[in-house]
Amino acid sequence: MRTIIQRVTNASVDVDGKTVGRIGTGFLILVGFTDGDTEADCIRIAKKIGGLRIFSDENDKINLSLADVGGEILCISQFTLYADCTHGYRPSFIKAARPETAQPLYDFFCTELEKYAHTEKGIFGADMKVSLLNDGPFTVMIE
Repeated sequence: MRTIIQRVTNASVDVDGKTVGRIGTGFLILVGFTDGDTEADCIRIAKKIGGLRIFSDENDKINLSLADVGGEILCISQFTLYADCTHGYRPSFIKAARPETAQPLYDFFCTELEKYAHTEKGIFGADMKVSLLNDGPFTVMIE
């Protein structure tokens, strides 16, 4: 399981010209799954994200969590996080979990994230248009 967490001022996701998720201050999370990932992985990573202290405090120190700033989460499924580009120029996605495995994990992960902050999400498998204003920029990866 791979996650890319971007601290944002705002973010949204559109499908077929309609906004299906929108947040203000918080995290845009891109998440991908591989075979062998479990609900336990989702719980562990959601907990880590929920406690992640990457917002500035009153002394401009990176010290505050989502809860501290009243932040929100926009979670987007992205199987391309498991692209293998080691051979040639066309990525291989063989390491990405099949949809029948990944979708239940994505739904479970979003439910776990909701324990830490209001969570919006994209539509699994859809052609999504994601907009964000990266704050910093500040981007981290958690596996």
